[in-house]
Amino acid sequence: MGKQEQNTPCGHAPLGYHWAMPRTQTIVQLSDELLAELDELRAPEGRSRSELIRDALERYLAEHRQDSIDQAIVEAYTRVPPADDFGAMAAAHASIAAEPWDD
Repeated sequence: MGKQEQNTPCGHAPLGYHWAMPRTQTIVQLSDELLAELDELRAPEGRSRSELIRDALERYLAEHRQDSIDQAIVEAYTRVPPADDFGAMAAAHASIAAEPWDD
């Protein structure tokens, strides 16, 4: 198993990284402290700075996408509450009414 494969939860290389993909180089300015912390984490894993930063960015963007989806779902249910298609409320009322309550 290669370096990259060892560092993924499922034991496989991340989708797309084993293919030749066009990439754009971007300059990122980091403080000395942040760079030292990055190097401390990546060195034992055998990962490059680029790989670790790319992984962190992908996770951040995935989380943001999921947050956006969650917010859209909440907004949709706020505008239009789900229908009681299965009659759950009516069944609950009937069940309560049929219960032989002790006085």
